[in-house]
Amino acid sequence: QVQVVESGGGSVQAGGSLRLSCAASGRTFTKYVMGWYRQAPGKEREFVASLTWSSDMTVYADSVKGRFTISRGNAKDTVYLQMNSLKPEDTAIYYCKSTHYGPEEYWGQGTQVTVSS
Repeated sequence: QVQVVESGGGSVQAGGSLRLSCAASGRTFTKYVMGWYRQAPGKEREFVASLTWSSDMTVYADSVKGRFTISRGNAKDTVYLQMNSLKPEDTAIYYCKSTHYGPEEYWGQGTQVTVSS
């Protein structure tokens, strides 16, 4: 089993920055992609960014390109999502997903990000 835990959410004014962290633990050796998704009230969950573990290849949603950066964290099996130039429309619950060979997917519990205008 794999456990995924997010942290770092909060409230910020438009134009501000936040950094989210995601840590995976347990049977992480089968992991090959870690990614961030978000879900705003009344909307479906959407893809934000992902990082392929073996190649460090990153992919971003068009809505966050140039503002958000996904990267490996300092600790083992950790990824960050650095969010700059935040907009009110970035307000959502942000979820981390760890995708493993199998395939298997493991989600965190989510962390709230609120951007006020």
